[in-house]
Amino acid sequence: MTVLDLAVMLAYLAGMPLLAVALSGRQSSTTAYLEGGHDLPWWALCLSMVATETSTLTVISVPGIAFGSGMVFVGLALGYLLGRSIVAWKFLPLYCSGRMLSAYDYLGQRFGGRMQRAASATFLGTRVLAEAVRLFAGMLPLTAMLAAAHLTIPHTALLVVIVGITLFYTLCGGLRAVVWSDAIQFCLYLGGAALCAILLMQDAPVGAMHILHQAGKFALFAHISAPFSSAFTPLAAVGGGALMTLASHGTDQLMVQRVLAARSLKEARLALMGSAVGVAALFFLLSGVGVLLWLHHGQVSLAATGLSSPDALFPDYIVHGLPSGLRGLLVAAILAATMGSLSSTLSAMTAATVGDFPAFCARLEHIFSLRPLTLARGITIIWGAILVGCSLLFEQGSQSAVLLGLSIAACSYGPMLGTFLVGMALPKATSAELLPAFCLTVPLMLIVMITLHPGGHAVAFPWLVLLGMMLLFVFAATLRVVRMLVSSLARKPNA
Repeated sequence: MTVLDLAVMLAYLAGMPLLAVALSGRQSSTTAYLEGGHDLPWWALCLSMVATETSTLTVISVPGIAFGSGMVFVGLALGYLLGRSIVAWKFLPLYCSGRMLSAYDYLGQRFGGRMQRAASATFLGTRVLAEAVRLFAGMLPLTAMLAAAHLTIPHTALLVVIVGITLFYTLCGGLRAVVWSDAIQFCLYLGGAALCAILLMQDAPVGAMHILHQAGKFALFAHISAPFSSAFTPLAAVGGGALMTLASHGTDQLMVQRVLAARSLKEARLALMGSAVGVAALFFLLSGVGVLLWLHHGQVSLAATGLSSPDALFPDYIVHGLPSGLRGLLVAAILAATMGSLSSTLSAMTAATVGDFPAFCARLEHIFSLRPLTLARGITIIWGAILVGCSLLFEQGSQSAVLLGLSIAACSYGPMLGTFLVGMALPKATSAELLPAFCLTVPLMLIVMITLHPGGHAVAFPWLVLLGMMLLFVFAATLRVVRMLVSSLARKPNA
């Protein structure tokens, strides 16, 4: 890594936060800090949504998966498109019909405060774990790249620097700074992926397209004998991907916060559907990089490359295969992905804490004599410190980081989506059955993710969403029958 590479990285680290704060303006109230003033353009919200959804895990992991399995992430994008279409026309009217700070306001209106707080606490807990994986994964290639430049920076110190810069512009500009920085960062790593694809194409052997076609690298779906262990079979990608998107974009505060900030229902729908196009384009480019890396390494397996993990393929190419300057730009792109997902998470978790636990926040304001905006910023700092601590607990494994992060999120997505669907479809449903069923299902799904490995393989994340929904429905129905039986027996002596 040359002086030019370091100059590019430092220019990004210095310039992007300042630009984001300048575009966001001064935040003088908690509402502006957490909701963005409801005047952000739909296209900026769209880019922010894609940047939040894709993150570092996507940038480093998708090429590694494409190296071995082809364009399967593009097939997954078809399911994402289907799921977003349902969210746009069925879920968004719920959020745009009234003023909400959190996605879980709907559950509070429908089932009461305890259900709202349980759902929000689940979001906060699983989001900490999933984002900790993102942070850990983002530090790996950065550490390797800096080591290649003979710069030894401790993992913890690098993590603190990245979180500190992200906190700076998040605290100064609130959601508006998060959205504008996300838009800038997404364009950076989308452009970086496109440049890598062009360079790899120039170095590809004659007849590269024919070679890739013969090797099945253009396949959109995987066809394997253990379908429940893959997220990329036709049913898992389209059906499971649609379910995953229904949950993530319809019930998860991380994504719903963006549509809540839109000017109108129409613009919320434009942002949501536009994000489907954006994520498909990114998946296509990164998958293209992955299959071209397969050609670049001589059409061999991962083991033959000498790399320990598929997540190491793209970072290795950035360090050893790119010219000076462009290498620094790609490192900055990975920084962008890390900071984009982190700032979005911090903002969403702060909004959920303030919106779903108002009594707790009011007590803190009284005890410490804080203004609401000061408290909100303090909560953002606390969540940042917690994320740093949790990310240090993870160790590198053989499983792709993107699949691990999605699996953690999927553990709560199933029961969360099931609760929203029951609330929308069954007017007579009550929290008496749903709340205990929800509280049983979420920890059970975490146990399933850790322990259930049919055929020696972990259950793929789309199936975790479906399984979580089914368990919630079964528990809720069982509790309803039990309550009816108990009520019937209690009335018999008076008959």
